[in-house]
Amino acid sequence: MFENVRRVHESYPDKVLLLTEATVEKFDWSQVQRWANGERYGTSIINDLNNGASGWIDWNMLLDETGGPNHVGNYCFAPIHADTRSGKLVYTPSYWYIGHFSKFLRPGATRVSAASSRSNLLATAFVNKDGTLATVVMNPSDKEITYNYYVGTASTRVVIPAHAIQTLVH
Repeated sequence: MFENVRRVHESYPDKVLLLTEATVEKFDWSQVQRWANGERYGTSIINDLNNGASGWIDWNMLLDETGGPNHVGNYCFAPIHADTRSGKLVYTPSYWYIGHFSKFLRPGATRVSAASSRSNLLATAFVNKDGTLATVVMNPSDKEITYNYYVGTASTRVVIPAHAIQTLVH
């Protein structure tokens, strides 16, 4: 799937590629805090960015406790759900995953090479206009992983828990 993003980017390098209308369907309120939904977003964002996408847009950041409104009955999960029964906002795992990108990868940032020698880790890296390097690392596996984070000739050991996402700013 992500190979297709790369192929389009290579064929049309002057075009801006955006994933739009991302969502997880088949809404079920009892599953609103399902961590796998956040991991699904993280996997998609990292792979789309690494293959030439310039951005990533959720279908709808805020839905109600039914996963709507939706004029065709396609009720979905969202990063934030408004529980109109209680008046509270519910921030889901997808919200926190998106935050690793929207908070640390600033407008105008340039993607730079990021590679993982650990097959279970996903990573992407960007240099922001202020010169900071933001590296987002995701561990979708069931085990904590210790890895070496290299920037140039400097390195440090980092631990990432199982099913976690982290951003390193240098």
